[in-house]
Parts: sequence; C-alpha cells; structure tokens
Amino acid sequence: MFNPDLKKLLRGCNSRYSLVVGTAKRAREIRSDAIAREEHIDVKTVSTAMDEILEGKYVIEEPDELKSK
Repeated sequence: MFNPDLKKLLRGCNSRYSLVVGTAKRAREIRSDAIAREEHIDVKTVSTAMDEILEGKYVIEEPDELKSK
C-alpha cells in the first residue's frame, strides 16, 4: 500500500482539496497518454501522480485567491 507523507505532498499547496484535484488531473493525463501509446500500466496512475508531485516533476497551480491565504 502506498502511504506518502501528507506534509511533504502539501509543500506546494495551500489546501488538501487542491492536492486531490491536482493529483486526479495528473492521473487522468497519465492514463490518457498510456492509452494513446497503447501501453499497459502496471502501477496505479494515482501512485505515479503522487510520486511525480513528491519529486517535483509535476507542480500544482492554484488560483491567486488561494495563494494569498
């Protein structure tokens, strides 16, 4: 079971909601890319998306209203 450190994931985000939405968006992108290339994915796309966020390969952009809080 993949259990990442929430504090590390939230470094670049102001809210858990932004983290969840950003992770889901990236997971859908990974799945769509794999389908387009007709590849089989062995690792769950959400796990891959979280790994990319932790490594800094994918940055979640938030609206300015959330950044100022």
